[in-house]
Amino acid sequence: MDDQERRRELAHFLRTRRERLVPEEVGLPVGTRRRTPGLRREELAVLAGIGVTWYTRLEQGREITVSTQVLESLAQVMHLDSAERNHLFILAREQVPADPHPLTAMIDPALQHILDTFGTYPAYIANPRWDIIAWNQSMMRVYSDFSAMSNRDRNILRYMFTNPQQRILLADWEKEAQSLLALFRSSTERYVGEPWFSALVADLEQTSPEFRQWWPRHDIQGVHTGKKELQHPLVGRLALQSISFQIIDAPDLRMVIYTPLPELDTAQKLAQLAQLTQSQLAS
Repeated sequence: MDDQERRRELAHFLRTRRERLVPEEVGLPVGTRRRTPGLRREELAVLAGIGVTWYTRLEQGREITVSTQVLESLAQVMHLDSAERNHLFILAREQVPADPHPLTAMIDPALQHILDTFGTYPAYIANPRWDIIAWNQSMMRVYSDFSAMSNRDRNILRYMFTNPQQRILLADWEKEAQSLLALFRSSTERYVGEPWFSALVADLEQTSPEFRQWWPRHDIQGVHTGKKELQHPLVGRLALQSISFQIIDAPDLRMVIYTPLPELDTAQKLAQLAQLTQSQLAS
């Protein structure tokens, strides 16, 4: 979509959302001289706290720059739902807005059931803060008992840089840690400045020399689906392939599944781990 077409789409979207508003629902009198549905441009501009001329130019598809604050105000006045708000931001700024709602901390039981159906394949669900909020038994057998960790320690980035077990488990910890850091930076850029983001970075700068050294490099990496090699203390070397899925019904969540590669008898070793008791895994 070129810029001119995008501005036309934005103009049409704004007009249709303005026209569906009911005056009395926003505290305005219905009046007897309304010849068109919804609010007048002047009324909407006043409610959103923006200039009438400026809004008119926006609804006419003119080439103007729109701030995040103005779009948030329009979204609120127009009573846009989350999908419509995203659509507004994409048309006006060519970017998805930061989620204004609290980050998801729990999942629907149906999602947990899906994780469990993967059997010997490790799988987990994480939120945009990179907190692991759900996992299956195989994930615990291969990595760690996440149920025994605090919510704070289940953050993937914190776990990578502060848990000594990771340095033993990962065949090439330094490579994996640098890759993970680049992925984190690219996937959380819209949260820069958020309290949780600033606190996590500040804490890791204090506790991890490697993080303190690598973070200023500003490395960026897209989705990583490369091979991951582990050195498991009970079954030896494992070769896994990771793949991520966005969850349609909860778009702020992603599901990550590790599938065994043919080499190193990984599938058989994952099956062996599934036969071990909790006490054997902990020993």
